[in-house]
Amino acid sequence: MPLTKSAIKRSKQNDSRHARLVPFKTNMKTMIRKVSDAVKEGKQDEAKALLPQVYKSIDTAAKKQIIHKNTADRKKSLVARMVGAKKK
Repeated sequence: MPLTKSAIKRSKQNDSRHARLVPFKTNMKTMIRKVSDAVKEGKQDEAKALLPQVYKSIDTAAKKQIIHKNTADRKKSLVARMVGAKKK
């Protein structure tokens, strides 16, 4: 537990920021999971349709500094490779 007045305030600020930013990370993970599930089920058209929404959610998380820019690029590349992979 924080003891000083400034530490208590910082703790409150961290909690409120965390609560405000968590939905963006959750949305990003959900969108990636939707594309992954669509690819696993063989629905390539659906996965391609979801791609712009996935990119938007990843870029938003990076813009709000929830994830690093390079991490965002890596995730977008991973999703693009999943969608672009050919079924054998």
